[in-house]
Amino acid sequence: MRTNYKLALAMLAGVLTSVAGTRLIRAQQVKTAPAYVMAEVEVTDPTMLKKYGEQAPQIVASFNGHYVVRGGKTEALEGEPPKGYIVVIGFESVEKAREWYDSPAYTAIRPFRQNATKSRIFIAEGVAPQ
Repeated sequence: MRTNYKLALAMLAGVLTSVAGTRLIRAQQVKTAPAYVMAEVEVTDPTMLKKYGEQAPQIVASFNGHYVVRGGKTEALEGEPPKGYIVVIGFESVEKAREWYDSPAYTAIRPFRQNATKSRIFIAEGVAPQ
Protein backbone atom coordinates (compact mmCIF):
# COMPACT_ATOMS: atom_id res chain seq x y z
CA MET A 1 0.00 0.00 0.00
CA ARG A 2 2.79 2.39 0.92
CA THR A 3 4.55 1.63 -2.38
CA ASN A 4 1.42 2.51 -4.35
CA TYR A 5 1.17 5.80 -2.43
CA LYS A 6 4.80 6.68 -3.23
CA LEU A 7 4.32 5.71 -6.87
CA ALA A 8 1.18 7.86 -7.13
CA LEU A 9 3.02 10.85 -5.58
CA ALA A 10 5.95 10.40 -7.94
CA MET A 11 3.61 10.29 -10.95
CA LEU A 12 1.72 13.38 -9.75
CA ALA A 13 5.00 15.25 -9.26
CA GLY A 14 6.08 14.26 -12.78
CA VAL A 15 2.83 15.47 -14.33
CA LEU A 16 2.96 18.80 -12.46
CA THR A 17 6.60 19.32 -13.45
CA SER A 18 5.72 18.60 -17.07
CA VAL A 19 2.79 21.05 -17.05
CA ALA A 20 4.91 23.77 -15.43
CA GLY A 21 7.72 23.20 -17.93
CA THR A 22 5.34 23.40 -20.88
CA ARG A 23 3.90 26.68 -19.63
CA LEU A 24 7.39 28.13 -19.13
CA ILE A 25 8.45 27.16 -22.65
CA ARG A 26 5.29 28.69 -24.14
CA ALA A 27 5.80 31.89 -22.15
CA GLN A 28 9.32 32.19 -23.51
CA GLN A 29 8.06 31.68 -27.06
CA VAL A 30 5.63 34.63 -26.88
CA LYS A 31 7.33 37.40 -28.81
CA THR A 32 6.91 41.08 -28.10
CA ALA A 33 5.91 43.24 -31.04
CA PRO A 34 8.59 45.72 -32.07
CA ALA A 35 7.80 49.42 -32.16
CA TYR A 36 8.75 52.15 -34.56
CA VAL A 37 9.06 55.84 -33.82
CA MET A 38 8.29 57.67 -37.05
CA ALA A 39 8.95 61.31 -37.72
CA GLU A 40 8.23 63.65 -40.58
CA VAL A 41 10.71 66.49 -40.14
CA GLU A 42 10.92 69.86 -41.88
CA VAL A 43 14.07 71.74 -40.82
CA THR A 44 13.66 75.43 -39.98
CA ASP A 45 16.96 76.04 -38.12
CA PRO A 46 19.85 73.80 -39.29
CA THR A 47 22.31 75.23 -36.73
CA MET A 48 20.15 74.35 -33.76
CA LEU A 49 19.28 70.96 -35.26
CA LYS A 50 22.99 70.16 -35.40
CA LYS A 51 23.09 70.27 -31.56
CA TYR A 52 20.30 67.69 -31.51
CA GLY A 53 21.94 65.52 -34.16
CA GLU A 54 25.22 65.36 -32.23
CA GLN A 55 23.55 63.63 -29.27
CA ALA A 56 20.45 61.83 -30.56
CA PRO A 57 22.13 58.71 -32.06
CA GLN A 58 23.90 57.82 -28.79
CA ILE A 59 20.68 58.23 -26.80
CA VAL A 60 18.74 56.06 -29.28
CA ALA A 61 21.45 53.38 -29.08
CA SER A 62 21.41 53.44 -25.27
CA PHE A 63 17.79 52.15 -25.44
CA ASN A 64 18.70 49.46 -28.01
CA GLY A 65 17.06 51.54 -30.73
CA HIS A 66 18.30 51.58 -34.29
CA TYR A 67 17.68 53.85 -37.24
CA VAL A 68 15.72 52.14 -40.01
CA VAL A 69 15.34 55.33 -42.05
CA ARG A 70 17.25 58.54 -41.46
CA GLY A 71 16.65 61.02 -44.24
CA GLY A 72 17.41 59.79 -47.69
CA LYS A 73 15.34 60.02 -50.84
CA THR A 74 11.56 59.90 -50.43
CA GLU A 75 9.15 59.15 -53.27
CA ALA A 76 5.44 59.80 -52.85
CA LEU A 77 3.31 56.99 -54.25
CA GLU A 78 -0.02 58.47 -53.18
CA GLY A 79 -0.85 61.85 -51.68
CA GLU A 80 1.51 64.69 -50.95
CA PRO A 81 5.19 63.93 -50.28
CA PRO A 82 6.59 65.03 -46.92
CA LYS A 83 7.93 68.59 -46.87
CA GLY A 84 11.15 67.52 -45.20
CA TYR A 85 12.65 64.14 -44.50
CA ILE A 86 11.55 60.94 -42.77
CA VAL A 87 13.09 59.22 -39.75
CA VAL A 88 12.11 55.75 -38.53
CA ILE A 89 13.68 54.35 -35.37
CA GLY A 90 13.11 50.72 -34.39
CA PHE A 91 12.77 49.59 -30.77
CA GLU A 92 12.13 46.16 -29.27
CA SER A 93 8.71 47.24 -27.90
CA VAL A 94 6.34 50.18 -27.50
CA GLU A 95 7.36 50.32 -23.85
CA LYS A 96 11.04 50.66 -24.79
CA ALA A 97 10.20 53.41 -27.32
CA ARG A 98 8.25 55.33 -24.67
CA GLU A 99 11.10 54.80 -22.20
CA TRP A 100 13.49 56.39 -24.73
CA TYR A 101 11.14 59.30 -25.54
CA ASP A 102 10.44 60.07 -21.86
CA SER A 103 14.03 59.55 -20.68
CA PRO A 104 15.90 62.43 -19.02
CA ALA A 105 18.62 62.22 -21.70
CA TYR A 106 16.16 62.62 -24.58
CA THR A 107 14.04 65.17 -22.71
CA ALA A 108 17.16 67.32 -22.39
CA ILE A 109 17.77 67.50 -26.16
CA ARG A 110 14.16 67.39 -27.38
CA PRO A 111 13.81 71.22 -27.31
CA PHE A 112 16.65 71.51 -29.86
CA ARG A 113 14.59 69.46 -32.34
CA GLN A 114 11.32 71.13 -31.43
CA ASN A 115 12.76 74.62 -31.91
CA ALA A 116 14.66 73.71 -35.10
CA THR A 117 11.94 71.82 -36.98
CA LYS A 118 8.29 71.41 -37.77
CA SER A 119 7.73 67.75 -36.92
CA ARG A 120 5.10 65.06 -36.63
CA ILE A 121 6.27 62.18 -34.45
CA PHE A 122 4.41 59.04 -33.48
CA ILE A 123 4.93 55.47 -32.31
CA ALA A 124 3.51 52.51 -34.23
CA GLU A 125 3.47 48.96 -32.92
CA GLY A 126 4.95 46.51 -35.40
CA VAL A 127 4.02 42.90 -36.06
CA ALA A 128 5.24 40.40 -33.47
CA PRO A 129 7.54 37.71 -34.85
CA GLN A 130 5.84 34.34 -35.29
